[in-house]
Amino acid sequence: MSPAMVKFENVSKLYGEHRVLTDLSLNVSAGEKLALIGASGSGKTTILRILMTLETIEAGCITVNDRPLLTPKVARLSPRRREAYLQEMRRDIGMVFQHFNLFPHMSVLRNVTLAPTLTRGISLNEARDQALDLLEMVGMENKASALPAELSGGQKQRVAIARALALKPKIMLFDEVTSALDPELVEEVLNVLRKLGSQTDMTMLLVTHEMSFARDFADRVLFLDGGRIVEEGPPEEIFRNPQQDRTRLFLRKIVAAGLSL
Repeated sequence: MSPAMVKFENVSKLYGEHRVLTDLSLNVSAGEKLALIGASGSGKTTILRILMTLETIEAGCITVNDRPLLTPKVARLSPRRREAYLQEMRRDIGMVFQHFNLFPHMSVLRNVTLAPTLTRGISLNEARDQALDLLEMVGMENKASALPAELSGGQKQRVAIARALALKPKIMLFDEVTSALDPELVEEVLNVLRKLGSQTDMTMLLVTHEMSFARDFADRVLFLDGGRIVEEGPPEEIFRNPQQDRTRLFLRKIVAAGLSL
C-alpha cells in the first residue's frame, strides 16, 4: 500500500444546523483512484470542496502529503499567513467542477495558460507549449483559438480538465463532471478520465453517478450516506456483493432508474 496522500481524521462539517459530515476518517493512498458514490446530500461533494479549502470544518484534522491542510495548528495562524499557506497547499490540488467555469471572454488556449503564468511564474511561451500538449491529450488541440461559447458541453469539460492539469497537481478532484452534459457527450469526457488514469500517477478522487464507469475506473469505492462512510471496498465487491442494507437499497434504485452497473 502506498503512503497516504490525503488523510481525514474525525472530520465533521455543518451548514448551519445541518450536519453534512460526521466524524469522518478517510485515507487515500498516493496514486489511488477513489470513487465516491451515494445519494444527493450524502457529503460526497463536500469532501472535495473541503480539500480545495472552499469549505471549513468544525472538527477534525486533514493532511495532504503529510502536511497539515485544515488542522488546529493552521487555524491558529493569522488570517494573512493562513491564506498564504493554504494558497501554497492548493498548488498540489486541482479540481474540475460540474459546470466548467471557463472564462467566457478568453480563448481556449488562454483559459489553459492563465493560471500557470499567474501562479507559477512561468513564461507565456512555456505555458503555451504546455497548454497545447494538454489540449492535444484531451482531444481539443484544434479548438485552441475558439471561445467557450463555440464549444459543446463535452468540449468545455475537456478544456476544464486541461486547465486543471496545467498547474501540475498531485491530486485531482472530479465533481460529477458529466452531470451537466447531454448523454451523447458523456463518453468523450469519461474517455479523457480513463486516459488520465492509465497514463498518470496522480491521486484522483471522483464523485460520480456513472456507476459502470466507477466500477471500471476506480481502485476503491466509498458509499456515503448521511455524512458517513457506510461501506467501502474494491468496485467488484461494492457493486456485486454489497454487505450493508443501505448500500443494497441505493444500488437497487440505480438499477430501477435504468442506470447500468
